[in-house]
Amino acid sequence: MSTILDTASLRNVGLYESTNIYSLESKGLQNRYFVLSGPGSRKLLSSPETVGFPCYSALLDETIAALRHLFPSGKSGDIDILTILRGGLNYPLEEAASKVGIRVRDMHFVSCERIIKDHVITGLEIKYDQIRPTKDRIIAIGDIIASGETLRHCIKHVADAFHKGGGSIRKVIFFTIGGSKAITLMEKLTEEFRLLFPGFEGFECFFIEGIFTVYEDKGVSGINVPDIDFGWNSGAVSPEFRSFIADHPDAIYEKCIIYDGGARRYNIPDHFDEVLEYWKGINDRADIIDAVALRDEKLGYKWPVSFDTWRQITHLQELPEEVTIPLWEKEQRVFAAVPDLGSLAERRINSINLIKKQYENE
Repeated sequence: MSTILDTASLRNVGLYESTNIYSLESKGLQNRYFVLSGPGSRKLLSSPETVGFPCYSALLDETIAALRHLFPSGKSGDIDILTILRGGLNYPLEEAASKVGIRVRDMHFVSCERIIKDHVITGLEIKYDQIRPTKDRIIAIGDIIASGETLRHCIKHVADAFHKGGGSIRKVIFFTIGGSKAITLMEKLTEEFRLLFPGFEGFECFFIEGIFTVYEDKGVSGINVPDIDFGWNSGAVSPEFRSFIADHPDAIYEKCIIYDGGARRYNIPDHFDEVLEYWKGINDRADIIDAVALRDEKLGYKWPVSFDTWRQITHLQELPEEVTIPLWEKEQRVFAAVPDLGSLAERRINSINLIKKQYENE
């Protein structure tokens, strides 16, 4: 199946402190898309043990780097911040803007809740908002994007409020741990926004560690959740994250890059319950899961591959060979060995149970 990333590649456009910034190079895109990679975000996305405030602070340096890229030294700027309540609270936009010297002129809030009937999600509903429309605003947002339905619902609500209130939106800066569906959504929203706001410049979207993809089915394990769980297959993952995972190979077998981002900070026991449910499922099914197929699914390609094929699959063909050859060799060497899934699951269950006790009620 053809995707928007098929002919895309990553190109390094800057290093700010410890954060690398890559731009997505692809023909026909109206907006600018970037991938951020830093020590904090690599740890966050590889370890479900990272919970609470560290989920917020892990993204601070990367967010600062992105804002400095957009607002270079000597150029002042100001933004409005839109928070989509729950998951959006994990993104340190206000603190990052303050450290960069960008003025935050206004804070907008939207609470979007799922409508559930007979245990089935039937729609979304805006329960609360605080929106103050003004002219020519740059809106900064942080949120997780899987299917993109929550973002679409919320941002169209905000755009309508600005339009009806006599305001206008000039640009949207978006930070996401998210998937490739964000690109399709933002390209479509750009066309719609230009009808509402003739001066609309578009989206500048920063993906954390990679442009991931969502599972289309339950996966090799039979456990993954379609349209919600993130994986690497056909995605554009930063070389630093790929290298980090090769150094911590257990992490590639996690259920999802982020699990539930809101629960990791605000409902920590629920988060650990989800992690444990997955690993207990792996343990129960270890004898019937094809471990080789699972490894290939998690890597996003069938191992082994040639260097040239690997570069195309990973969208790293524009990066210098002194970066990509050692990474390819490392990845092939590390993942040549397939783990015993039962032993791996037991290690993860024991590790999570030890930490979960700290968050259980006495």
